Amino acid sequence: MDIFDILNMIGGLALFLYGMNNMGNGLSKMAGSRLEGILEKLTSRRLYAVLLGAGVTAVIQSSSATTVMVVGFVNSGIMKLTQAVGIIMGANIGTTITSWMLSLTGIQGDTVWIRLLKPSSFSPVLAAIGIVLVMASKNEDKKKDIGGILLGFAILMFGMETMSSSVSGLADNSSFTQMMTAFSNPILGMVIGALLTAIIQSSSASVGILQALCSTGAVGYNVAIPIIMGQNIGTCVTSIISSVGANKNAKRAAMIHLYFNLIGTAIFMVVFYSINMFVNFAFLKDSANAAGIAVVHSLFNICATIVLYPFADKLVRLAEVTISGKASEELNVEKKGKAVMLDERFLESPAFAVEICKQKIFEMAEKTKRSIILATETIGEFDANKVSEVIRLEDEIDDYEDVLGSYLVKLSGKNLSNGDNQSLTQMLHSISDFERISDHAMNIVESLKEMNEKGYSFSPAAKREMNVLCTAIGDIVGNTTNVFIRGDIQEAKHIEPLEEVIDNLTTKIKAHHIKRMQKGKCSIVMGIILEDLLINLERVSDHCSNIAAELMTINENGYETHELLDDMPEERRTEFKEEYKELKKKYPLKKEDDKIKDKSKKEKKTKKK
Repeated sequence: MDIFDILNMIGGLALFLYGMNNMGNGLSKMAGSRLEGILEKLTSRRLYAVLLGAGVTAVIQSSSATTVMVVGFVNSGIMKLTQAVGIIMGANIGTTITSWMLSLTGIQGDTVWIRLLKPSSFSPVLAAIGIVLVMASKNEDKKKDIGGILLGFAILMFGMETMSSSVSGLADNSSFTQMMTAFSNPILGMVIGALLTAIIQSSSASVGILQALCSTGAVGYNVAIPIIMGQNIGTCVTSIISSVGANKNAKRAAMIHLYFNLIGTAIFMVVFYSINMFVNFAFLKDSANAAGIAVVHSLFNICATIVLYPFADKLVRLAEVTISGKASEELNVEKKGKAVMLDERFLESPAFAVEICKQKIFEMAEKTKRSIILATETIGEFDANKVSEVIRLEDEIDDYEDVLGSYLVKLSGKNLSNGDNQSLTQMLHSISDFERISDHAMNIVESLKEMNEKGYSFSPAAKREMNVLCTAIGDIVGNTTNVFIRGDIQEAKHIEPLEEVIDNLTTKIKAHHIKRMQKGKCSIVMGIILEDLLINLERVSDHCSNIAAELMTINENGYETHELLDDMPEERRTEFKEEYKELKKKYPLKKEDDKIKDKSKKEKKTKKK
């Protein structure tokens, strides 16, 4: 093996790792939140957790990514340790899929069909298809993601072939043979396997390197088996690193991953080599091949799961003894003063992080809806408890905006699919609207507190009119929340007509109040308070309109805001007018309203912030 073979080996290793990284990232993007989101919806059925852990890891091609997500789940309180242990077991099984893919490089045969199965035959075809898809896709879309996966796989296989061919000359190298013989010592082999995997932080990649070395014929099963055992231990480094700075339960999840592999390896090595002392397995002296490595890798992880599955609760208990203390109390301390927490570990799985953010902003939307409903109910009848609840909710919603805003900005720098980018843009735009709605709810109850403290009250006529307006406000906020959570573009089109009706109602109520003041039926002070209430209620409807318009704009390039009614297609304009007329009938004031000119066209207004 000369200097050029060494350079080829280094280049092949670089291509191999790069291809594996690209393929894993592409698969993760394609899987998105639909697959990874299943992890947080587990029940107490541990068998399902094992199967799901294996399935998710097989798809995203990284047990490290799965276990890091589990640590994040536990750290956020989304998942319990008893659920995490099943996912971790399954992840160890799922990661063996990569070694089976790489074993294709060892296929031997001269027939056409056998040769077609070799990566050197079909990888160029996949690379050609992949580059066409990537270059033909201008934006981030599924075609580009698929192209990236195909290119990643082709590069991965090319790197594997390059490594295998560059080390083939080592078969006759006595120094290399002696080194491999030294690794037949089970303890030394395990240490080397663990160190290699800890350095590159991927058991799949380290197993692939071992499979490439097998092409020399100098690596026997007596060497390969201890190295594979060590590789399973070394992969735990990633989850342990990710748990640094996390709460105690998250650290315990990382320890469960370590203990599972340590105990599984110890049991396997003791049982295997004890039997070998009496049976003397002949295959240990045989040269290992890529397929054999895949078999050993899979058998170990499957057997370890079967053996330790009944003792899953004991693993949890062992982790709790190692990391002592009450994690629940620690979690409460961390969350004190914060309504929402988002674990930054999820940023390494961007598609899943987007889904987590969606769930949090949906919570924010529901809290916002509750705050404005409580505020409008207080207009009808003052209730100190409802006022306190609105104030509490406003503080929580402020926290949601702060945490989500910062997190989404960080997430925007990650590699996201086109759909996830749209979702992220919509969320960034909408969180400020929801927060402003809660601010207006706060303003409303502050005005009502002043009324209550000074003994002011609405006239019967004003109270009736405010009840009608508050009903409309409750409807538009409720409808907007439902539209936002469901992402229903068709229903979003019905928000703007109702916003127009609310604008019309506030105009009429102001005009009525001026008439009542002229007749001496209402005071100037109450006029000022009523004006404040009407401004806040109208702006609530404006923010609802913004949310609906942003949903339509981002998803179907609809009109950007409610100011651009003139740009509506004629068909939609007619539908809008008809719906507006029907909604006016649904929220009627007294008949004397007809004497006040109906303001059908408003002056162009800017988006409220």
